[in-house]
Amino acid sequence: MSELTERIKSEILTAIENDSLVLPTLPEVALKVREIAEHPDSSIMDIVDVISNDAALTARIIRVCNSPLLRGAREIDNLNMAVSRLGMTYTSNLATGLAMEQMFQATSEVIDKKMRDVWQQSTEIAGISHVLTQHYTKLKADQATLAGLVHQIGVLPILKYVEDNDIDLNTAQLDEIINAIHPSIGQQILVKWDFPADLKNVPTEYVNFSRSVDKVDYADVVMVAYLQSLAGSEHPHAQMDWSTITAFSRLGLDPEIDISEAEDLSEDMEAAMALLNG
Repeated sequence: MSELTERIKSEILTAIENDSLVLPTLPEVALKVREIAEHPDSSIMDIVDVISNDAALTARIIRVCNSPLLRGAREIDNLNMAVSRLGMTYTSNLATGLAMEQMFQATSEVIDKKMRDVWQQSTEIAGISHVLTQHYTKLKADQATLAGLVHQIGVLPILKYVEDNDIDLNTAQLDEIINAIHPSIGQQILVKWDFPADLKNVPTEYVNFSRSVDKVDYADVVMVAYLQSLAGSEHPHAQMDWSTITAFSRLGLDPEIDISEAEDLSEDMEAAMALLNG
């Protein structure tokens, strides 16, 4: 690591320790929806009332309901029907994920491009996670989708810090800093957001390729989705021997298979990613 990147990394870590690094907060609509979904006395109409104030979010949730992934016998044409079909928890996770997109924007061109790239990668991995969970586990697909969307959330305050302090870094230097510290920052953000315990560890564990746990979890799903997103590329993680990564066996998935080429999965993955990309 170069002297400059080492210094920036040290400054950001110090800012975290001193509680002076501003961690992002969830958009208000996501906060309200999650609060309602977790309250035992809440009703579907409570969630509908909150989401209906956001026309774009309303339209996307209805579209999700009518997608090939979730489509039922009857077409959904209003938010009430959509939430009734999805359920409160699924709607809460979906609304959280979709609302997060607005956080990935910056004023400087370089940082804005990086944020959009990170969001694009996150939606791809979320889409793969959704399909993997449906086909290979008994975990919840909506929770896996959200896990995929937040696995790189720690990148946000790093980019904001670089932008706010007008630090001139090239892409390689920026990536070096991000790769070194985004997982631990991401975990802190999910703790701050009061996310479920089985999602809080995803930012740190999805790149812990030697992890060994008793049964498949969301970190396993995101790890495999992440690696699958790199299949066929020159990325160092694509060059590893995946047969040594036990997450594949916990999913019951052959590490030699590129799931994007599997006929029964590729259409579902395309549909899942299309949903998340507006």
